[in-house]
Amino acid sequence: MRSQGRAQAKRAPIRLVPSGIRNKVRIIGGEWRSRVIRFTPVPGLRPTPDRVRETLFNWLGQDLSGRDCLDLFAGSGALGFEAASRGARTTVLVERDRAAWRSLEDNAARLGATGVQVVCADAFAHLLAERRIFDVVFLDPPFGENLLPRLLPLLPPRLAAQADVYVECARLPPLPPGCSVWRQGRAGKVEYALLRFHEPTP
Repeated sequence: MRSQGRAQAKRAPIRLVPSGIRNKVRIIGGEWRSRVIRFTPVPGLRPTPDRVRETLFNWLGQDLSGRDCLDLFAGSGALGFEAASRGARTTVLVERDRAAWRSLEDNAARLGATGVQVVCADAFAHLLAERRIFDVVFLDPPFGENLLPRLLPLLPPRLAAQADVYVECARLPPLPPGCSVWRQGRAGKVEYALLRFHEPTP
């Protein structure tokens, strides 16, 4: 998960990386609740704040049992491991930075996360090569690169009916046809939303 700076809430600051432990993040729910994920401090890597993750998984219903998840910009793995901890059947973590990818593999091994697959690849290349169908997709691309307008139209062939697509960005871009906002929030300069495509391609 990437950005250019820290997001701050209107009433109280949100620390995008916990104070004093800049290369650690804690899983907040499920089987691995309170377990710590360690990650390489790659420049720009920004784990999703605890409060935002809590809101997201409230939206998703807390229990992801039987759901298949894809995290295309895995970064620290905070979203993907959180999904796996909450019962996701499979979780694919895609990360192009090799140092961050190695940290993801190390964390998957430490957690005994047999349902987690860690892939070192470019998000676009992986999405175009992927043939599986997913119930939840996490999209938190590097801020400032404006990748969401290119990514969102590529998703429908990979989505199950009523799939949830989570996006995190500085500002939500115009959505492609057939896509709408289901839930939405903001934490300081970070906008996050749960999207749905009305007619996913089989």
